[in-house]
Amino acid sequence: MGITRERFGTTRDGVETDIFTLTNITGMIAKITNFGGIIVSLMAPDAKGEMADVVLGFDNLEQYDAPGPYFGAAIGRFGNRIAKGEFTLNGTDYKLKTLNNGNNTLHGGGKGFDKVVWDAQIVDDSLVLNYLSVDGEEGFPGNLNTTITYKLTDNNELVIDYSATTDKDTVINLTNHSYFNLAGKGSALNHVLQINARQFVPVNGEAIPLGGYAEVEGTPMDFNEPVVVGSRIDDDYVQLHNCGGYDHSYVVGENGIMKKFGMLFEPVSGRVMEMSTTEPGVQFYAGNFIGDIKGKDGVQYHNRYGLCFETQHHPDSPNHPEFPTTTLKIGEKYSSTTIYAFSAK
Repeated sequence: MGITRERFGTTRDGVETDIFTLTNITGMIAKITNFGGIIVSLMAPDAKGEMADVVLGFDNLEQYDAPGPYFGAAIGRFGNRIAKGEFTLNGTDYKLKTLNNGNNTLHGGGKGFDKVVWDAQIVDDSLVLNYLSVDGEEGFPGNLNTTITYKLTDNNELVIDYSATTDKDTVINLTNHSYFNLAGKGSALNHVLQINARQFVPVNGEAIPLGGYAEVEGTPMDFNEPVVVGSRIDDDYVQLHNCGGYDHSYVVGENGIMKKFGMLFEPVSGRVMEMSTTEPGVQFYAGNFIGDIKGKDGVQYHNRYGLCFETQHHPDSPNHPEFPTTTLKIGEKYSSTTIYAFSAK
């Protein structure tokens, strides 16, 4: 039990990084690096007590330090997309430095929080990461002091706490981009998913919100009752609201109020992951664009081998006043918590 620390590797910029191993009383293990706040590995038991790694990732720092699908990473300053890399705040127009997703800025831009080295401390039974994003970094205003705390409880919960303050009004939308596969291998399309949400955010072909919300009832977007992920992923309605399959923000509750919003079940292993958050939304992404990538232990990953549940505010929120605000003002504190709880049946 506890947390250990060892060297992970050196970045392309010559900065040393570490990897931390969190172990709880049941034998569950999480490995997290201070490069990008990445969850490198998460070992969870199946119905027979056998352990498997339930997140996609790489074996070494070099692969994480290259362009990729954000396996396991902390995402910021702004998770998801900002249309045309532009927004207006307090009457000032901001143009972000990088359009890295077609015409739009994705996950903070060219060098988001997933590609920086965080200061790391072991505090009691938690891993605490801190990063100061300076005013103007990737075009965002304000010196943003951000802390992410990871804790693996004895109840087999991975708890992620986010907090931040700024010295200038800014926008912020933090999340984690782990790709879950509760079987530990192969396609994730046989997983059974439940998301407690009556509405989702409809988007155009660039995954930019069209404005407002749409009802899930009577559509393949409805996961209020458990549904096999692959059973409707290629339905014309899903394609109409995006490209490639599920990659949508669901309305799961009120900002700041902790709620259990979903459940993922893998029938062969019996593993279950229950999900809770204080965020108003979750981006359910079915790994449609993973591509053909060699992952951990030389295993070849393909599209839809992992499922993401990125708890966050909705995409392009700075340009949509109808969405919960992502503005962080001077003197305020940004706080957010997400819990992934594991069991088996």
